[in-house]
Amino acid sequence: MTTAEVTKETRIGDLLMIDSNVAPVLMEIGMHCLGCPASQMETIEEAAMVHGIDSDLLVEKINAQIKADLAAEADSEAATA
Repeated sequence: MTTAEVTKETRIGDLLMIDSNVAPVLMEIGMHCLGCPASQMETIEEAAMVHGIDSDLLVEKINAQIKADLAAEADSEAATA
């Protein structure tokens, strides 16, 4: 997993490759067809617009999830070291 923060211009397909654990965040806004080829090419901003969600708020939620996942991964690695 990368430590880069995502932006409104990040494509959904790229986002899911960065951290697949963000899928529930997207599902919360009603984006249930994450595997659909069309959704893979949408940006976060486009997906937010289609689902009537503030894109800045969605990006904040996604980045918070990624940071939480990175912290959990680091904790897990430290526990096994």
